[in-house]
Amino acid sequence: MSPELIGIIGIVVLLASMMLLEIPVGFVMALIGFLGVSYVLTPQAALGLIGNDFWNTFSSYGLTIIPLFILMGEICFYSDVNSKLYNAAYKWLGQIRGGIAMATVMACAGFAAISGSNTATAATMTSVAFPEMQKYKYNPILTTGSIAAGSTLGVVIPPSIVLVVYGIYTGQSIAKLFFGSVIPGVILAVLMTFTVYLMCVKHEDWGPSGPKTTFWEKIASLKGSIEMLVLFGLVMGGLYVGFFTPSEAGAVGAFFALLISVLRRSITWKGFVNAINDTLRISCFIVVIVAGAVVFGRFLAVTRLPYTIAKWAAALPVPNFVILWLMIGVFIIGGAIMDALGFLLITIPIFYPLAMELHYDPIWFGVMITIVTTMGAITPPVGVNAYVVAGMSKDVIPLSTVFKGVMYFLPTYIICVFLLEVFPQLVMVLASLVK
Repeated sequence: MSPELIGIIGIVVLLASMMLLEIPVGFVMALIGFLGVSYVLTPQAALGLIGNDFWNTFSSYGLTIIPLFILMGEICFYSDVNSKLYNAAYKWLGQIRGGIAMATVMACAGFAAISGSNTATAATMTSVAFPEMQKYKYNPILTTGSIAAGSTLGVVIPPSIVLVVYGIYTGQSIAKLFFGSVIPGVILAVLMTFTVYLMCVKHEDWGPSGPKTTFWEKIASLKGSIEMLVLFGLVMGGLYVGFFTPSEAGAVGAFFALLISVLRRSITWKGFVNAINDTLRISCFIVVIVAGAVVFGRFLAVTRLPYTIAKWAAALPVPNFVILWLMIGVFIIGGAIMDALGFLLITIPIFYPLAMELHYDPIWFGVMITIVTTMGAITPPVGVNAYVVAGMSKDVIPLSTVFKGVMYFLPTYIICVFLLEVFPQLVMVLASLVK
């Protein structure tokens, strides 16, 4: 049996195990990876290789960026930043048809800029925006669709934990990835807002307008969110000028998020403890996935399957964009049936060498696949954001209605990916400015 065939069998067994067994994805990847390396080489060699990989990965100073950015987002979450951002967006957009749903998308984008988590954004924005849209008799399809889709911006707009993990795994600059995702994140937010507009044009009764606000009320609403804009500017500005590294940016962001929250007295001691607990829980979950991905990636490298596929695909008599869209299709399907981060780490060892063989820029490719896998958070049957929104609505809205709502927003991802393919400068123009 050839090593490449063993690699294919390992991938099939991994996917089957993740769909059929209730075992955390990190443990499954580690077990299958270890058994695979033991079969191809020897158990002793597997222990040596995996032990060395574990040490090199988890002794890396750069890995500290994960809990630091998560802590920054959790502190902002327990400081009730989401309601301030929503209030500002609501004052500016709420008085037009579908404006409350548009305000929800914009507030999701704002919270994404300091959170980096789509599930946290989904939970917080459901608690804030759902009652308002119910109050003004918004259609449930528009209500839940705008919340679930808008909350996925947490994975695209920096600081994104998915981009951090991609950067660590592939050795790419996290600062470049952050800046490269800014314009695509804005494009995606604008496309979602435009989708809300089109939905309300087609169904005039889906999004009644809210009460009008004066210009000075609009200006006053910005007061509650200005600190978070400063925080985002501090983190991104420091990265841009090279004043601190991405890990230091996470530490600075977490410190100033806590300082702002204490000075404004917007966080309680219980909220701070909850932020620490959530940070530990989420960080451990991500680290276990990264650990499993390291082991499984070593197994695939030993079988040389990624390099064989890369050479074979690069030699096909078809344009590069055909192979790219085949990869995108795999990411869309995979993200719809399993955890997006786990699937991303499974496929990176295969598709990253292929993308490099096709001469795609690694920063551009990272932003592209992040947007595509983000679709999995709202795509049935495992759209986690849809489940969060349905659960937070306290059984008022069935899950089927949430999935109906997000279907209106799925074309926005495809349009965004198409624009990035045709105009790669949308990613590279800011990424190229970072040293």
